[in-house]
Amino acid sequence: MRKQIVSANWKMNGTLEQANQLLDAFAAAALLVDENRIAVFAVPAPFLMLAKEKLSGNPYLFAAAQNAYSKKSGAYTGEISVEILQSLGIQYLVLGHSERREYFQESNAFLAEKVNIALAFGICPIFCCGEPLEIREANTQNQFVAQQLKESLFHLTPAEFSKIVIAYEPIWAIGTGKTASSEQAQEIHQFIRAEIATQYGEQVANEVSILYGGSVKANNAKELFSQPDVDGGLVGGASLNAAEFIQIINS
Repeated sequence: MRKQIVSANWKMNGTLEQANQLLDAFAAAALLVDENRIAVFAVPAPFLMLAKEKLSGNPYLFAAAQNAYSKKSGAYTGEISVEILQSLGIQYLVLGHSERREYFQESNAFLAEKVNIALAFGICPIFCCGEPLEIREANTQNQFVAQQLKESLFHLTPAEFSKIVIAYEPIWAIGTGKTASSEQAQEIHQFIRAEIATQYGEQVANEVSILYGGSVKANNAKELFSQPDVDGGLVGGASLNAAEFIQIINS
């Protein structure tokens, strides 16, 4: 049975005071989580230990990093290694978010290096893929996403691939208020799972969690998550509102 996962992505938001308040709210909430339904909180790096400590009372809540570098260690001022994350007890890492691709020119090949080293240190990548508006309007989103998967993930062995989570994010729906319809989300999630099955077989494909990201809110989460190939969400802005994100988790 594949996991259902809701992951917050706070991006570059929040002060220490705000982080404390949000994490306290999540730690105290009656969240419908269990072994197969977990919540992950990708917080800014300075808040990682705070998040880990605040969430430690619930075994189904996890702190996650939003990025890490492709090298184990070295003279890379300002970067964070997966070795550092491992030493902090961080188990999840968001990789390949569209903002990293756009603003920091992270290529599919570079992301493949990051995926490799994350897995080598026992950290689960939440690997983001998805198309910009012009690709969607040209109806070539399937080919675009397939190339992202092929160039960043399909070099992995079946055993390695089974340790990752995929987050599909239509770039045109991130922070815009636009959301792919539940039918659109299901269609491309089903396509992604079929691509995985072609590469690795049905069993591996059926066990990989595929999340939807892109203006997920409390009022659309239940419908999105009810789709057969949508296993949860990667949530940006709404995860900074405690009451709304609690509703999304419980969806």
